[in-house]
Amino acid sequence: MKLKSLLTSVALAASLALPSVAAADGHTINIRATANSNENDEDYDGLVVFKNYVENASNGAISVELFIGTQLCGNGAECLQGVADGSIDVFVTTSGGAAGIFPYVQIFDLPYLMADDRIAEEVLSGTNLVSELRAKALEDSGDTIRIMTVGNTGGWRNFANTQRPVENPEDLAGLKIRTVVADLPQELVRALGASPTPIPWPELFTSFQTGVVEGSKNGITDIMGMKFPDAGLQYVTLDGHAYMAAIWVMNNQKFQEMDDDMKRVIVDGFSALQQATFASPKRKSIQAYEEFVAGGGNLYVPTPDQKAAFQEAAAPVYDWFAENVDGGEEMLATFRAAIAEAEAEINARRDADLN
Repeated sequence: MKLKSLLTSVALAASLALPSVAAADGHTINIRATANSNENDEDYDGLVVFKNYVENASNGAISVELFIGTQLCGNGAECLQGVADGSIDVFVTTSGGAAGIFPYVQIFDLPYLMADDRIAEEVLSGTNLVSELRAKALEDSGDTIRIMTVGNTGGWRNFANTQRPVENPEDLAGLKIRTVVADLPQELVRALGASPTPIPWPELFTSFQTGVVEGSKNGITDIMGMKFPDAGLQYVTLDGHAYMAAIWVMNNQKFQEMDDDMKRVIVDGFSALQQATFASPKRKSIQAYEEFVAGGGNLYVPTPDQKAAFQEAAAPVYDWFAENVDGGEEMLATFRAAIAEAEAEINARRDADLN
């Protein structure tokens, strides 16, 4: 009872510490937020933080309804259309899910460019990259879809397969690797000598069992959450080729109809959401890796030379992006500049901490 009372007091104190804001006309603003995932997912963790912050900081002037799974829409394209027409207020999509409408968000699938979590998080929160993506998405959607923030949904993508250890790029040769429908992940798999095989996520377990596919590009929390080792997935190579970015969008009209106080609450709520999604995969991956190895899984960490070989083999993907995505060359340059800016900032902080 004492612990429960303490936790209740801490939660109440945190709520009271938030700025007290109320809608000018006393009208409650309702936000319908959805994620095509489940309650074990980082997206759900982020939404819970967002809901708690926004409802408390607005002093009840904003309410947030959470719809987890496919209650409001069944896939990325359908959900984004819902955001555009206003039937959905908030949605989270992967870069692959949004590529059909905003092909330039595939920059997050460009391999081996961001070195680690700290760099990636600085790129997404400490540079102008997200605001530039927001401006492009607003223009391309007729001012209907607004990118609010970009978080994480599962850590880093690694190559995993049912057949053999992968230590070098040539070890991927001939493997049928599951990808999403988006072009860039397929180009990466081809560049590494494997065969890209687009498979819907719900069908992937059975596809491993039947040999329709022999590998995938996933984070460890997704691998264990979907019980893929039970379907034969036993080899994971920690090449960390792509940061699993989660793009959070909102109906722009809904946002613009709010007064500045309410807008600030929403913006700060998405900042809290972003931090929650940065943290969640770090914790969940610890147990996921332990369970994978305990179940007989093979984890391989490439040497620096092997990692460099993967990056060299993947180099054609950068040219493909620059040549085939509208505005791709400019966006690639913007992404590289944001990474360089983040590296300089993080390295400066590291140096200061070492002295």
